[in-house]
Amino acid sequence: MAKKALTKAQLVGHLAEKLGVNRATARSFLDELSTLVAKEVKKAGVFTLPGLGKFVLSKRKARMGRNPRTGEPIKIPAKTVLKFRIARALKSSVLPAKK
Repeated sequence: MAKKALTKAQLVGHLAEKLGVNRATARSFLDELSTLVAKEVKKAGVFTLPGLGKFVLSKRKARMGRNPRTGEPIKIPAKTVLKFRIARALKSSVLPAKK
């Protein structure tokens, strides 16, 4: 059975303990980091977290799709999406090497 993901409160607690700061400081750090990521991605289109990966804005073209219920073709409009690309070092430390 898979373990549950860390909640924000658990992450804040872990950071506070490891860094020797109080929980409020750790929480404000996480909040400021997410605000900074959003601001920088809006401005530059990319934000890199060294050792973790990068957030990248990507434009998707308009395309034709199908309504799964009726099978009728529908037009899916173009849109901009936010993607996260995992750093190679993190990926190789988590996933086993390919044979």
